[in-house]
Amino acid sequence: MIRRVIQIDEEKCNGCGICVTACHEGAIGMVDGKARLMRDDYCDGLGDCLPNCPTGAISFIEREAAAYDEAAVKANMERKETHKAAGREAFQEEVSRETVQSQLQQWPCQIKLVPVNAPYFEDAKLLIAADCTAYAYANVHEEFMKGKITLIGCPKLDQIDYSEKLTQIIAENNIKSVTVLRMEVPCCGGLENAAVKALKNSGKFLPWQVITISIDGRILEQ
Repeated sequence: MIRRVIQIDEEKCNGCGICVTACHEGAIGMVDGKARLMRDDYCDGLGDCLPNCPTGAISFIEREAAAYDEAAVKANMERKETHKAAGREAFQEEVSRETVQSQLQQWPCQIKLVPVNAPYFEDAKLLIAADCTAYAYANVHEEFMKGKITLIGCPKLDQIDYSEKLTQIIAENNIKSVTVLRMEVPCCGGLENAAVKALKNSGKFLPWQVITISIDGRILEQ
């Protein structure tokens, strides 16, 4: 049947994920850092997601599409809620078994605020983390921050290229390794690029890795 559904322009999409939350039918998901209409029959064509898109990537289109299936939407949302509830219960059970301790080893931790030659950089393993990772991934302290010096930032919010300062930190200190922890959204590419550029410009050959976290708190790449 011909009916109105949404259309997402991937070129305009910045991967913020706001539309995923705004869609009450669960019709939109994130795939490779971009919003995507997952199933035609989940889209009711009302467009609750449209006014929430900051880049204007979502519009209406009239095309051949499966009819809106309210029962399928309800079943899908129930599955998602069950999955979320199970995740919350598992985390709460883990927290109840042991006290969660902060693994932050130094202060300040913002990239733009840390002194280049701070003593804690000597023989340090660096974790360069996007701000949002601590909120998206519940166990970030134990799994990623433990035993490392943590530097956090967001090039989109700070509107700065961190590569020059990171180059100085790596070049002027005895850094042992570098781990970059980023979100799947495209804006986090600036943090990864700055770290990689810094490693190259430092003239040092260090063990390094990039770990990507999804907006629903899963490790995507490691």
